[in-house]
Amino acid sequence: MLHTFLYFLQPIVLIKTVGLLGLFFIIFAESGLFFGFFLPGDSLLFTAGFLAAGHYLPIGYLLIGAFVCAVLGDSVGYSFGKKVGPKIFTKDDSFFFQKKHIARAQHFYEAYGNKTIFLARFIPIVRTFAPIVAGIGNMKYKDFIFYNLLGGLVWSICLVLSGYFLGRIIPGIDVYMLPIILIIVSISFLPILIEIIRSRKSPTME
Repeated sequence: MLHTFLYFLQPIVLIKTVGLLGLFFIIFAESGLFFGFFLPGDSLLFTAGFLAAGHYLPIGYLLIGAFVCAVLGDSVGYSFGKKVGPKIFTKDDSFFFQKKHIARAQHFYEAYGNKTIFLARFIPIVRTFAPIVAGIGNMKYKDFIFYNLLGGLVWSICLVLSGYFLGRIIPGIDVYMLPIILIIVSISFLPILIEIIRSRKSPTME
C-alpha cells in the first residue's frame, strides 16, 4: 500500500495520472491547504515544464494555471488563518496537521516579516503554512496579496520554464530526470535544515 502511494507521488507518474486539472489542484492544495504539505510542488512544476517541452502538456495553459492556482492556494490559507486564529495551536496533531509545521512557519514570519510570503514559496512545508500564519498574525491584506502575487509568479514561472527549456535543449533529458529532481528537492529543503541547525545551536550559544 505504501509502495503504491509513493509510486504515484513520483512527479511524472502523478502528472500523467491526474492530468493538467489534477496538477492545478495539487499546486492549489500545496500552496495553502494544511493537508497539502507533503505534495511535491517544486519537482511537480519542473517535471510539468519538461513534459510541456515534449508536447504532453500545453505550456501556455500550464504557466497561467500554475500561477493562478498558487496565488489562490495562498489566499485560501490566509483566509483560513484569519478565521481560525491562534486557537489553531490547540488543535491535536494528526498525519495531516502538525503544530510543529505551524511553529516553523511562524518562526520564518517573525524572522522575515511580510517577505515570508515571497520567500516561503521556495521552501517546502513552510510554503504551505506561511499564508496560514500570516492570516493568524493579521497581516494586512494589501501586503499579503502583493507578496503572494510576486511569489506565485516567480516560483511557478521559474520552475516550469526551467523544466521546459532543459527539455528543449538537452537531448534525452528524461534519462537524467530523477537525479535532477532529487537535486531540486535537496536544494529546496536546505533553508529548513539551516533553520533547524540554527535553532539547535542557539541555546548553547547564549
